[in-house]
Amino acid sequence: MESFRELIVWQRSLKLVRSVYEVTRGFPKEEIFGLKMQIRRCATSIPSNIAEGYGRQHTAEYVRFLQIARGSLFELVTQLEIALSLSYILDISNLGKECDEIAKMLNSLIRKLSESSRKR
Repeated sequence: MESFRELIVWQRSLKLVRSVYEVTRGFPKEEIFGLKMQIRRCATSIPSNIAEGYGRQHTAEYVRFLQIARGSLFELVTQLEIALSLSYILDISNLGKECDEIAKMLNSLIRKLSESSRKR
């Protein structure tokens, strides 16, 4: 691959960011610097870490950034659950499914890269 932009997991996580921004638009004004921004930050962190890791020189560094992206994804899921429990969001099932799919893709990429670096 010539660019991280070709990675389906990066493309899907970018789409997730757009969905998260759309869903959080309706949050109460008092959450503008609270949960709303935290949710947006960790969503944005996912494709950002995938891209940053891709640009690293060593596979181990790339894997580390993919692990960070996965951590941000799990943080996002938790924060979406919190927003649901506070009734800021009425339904997170579609976002949850997308997060699950992205997690599987990240896990697969991490596994493949880790295996290939061990073979060297």
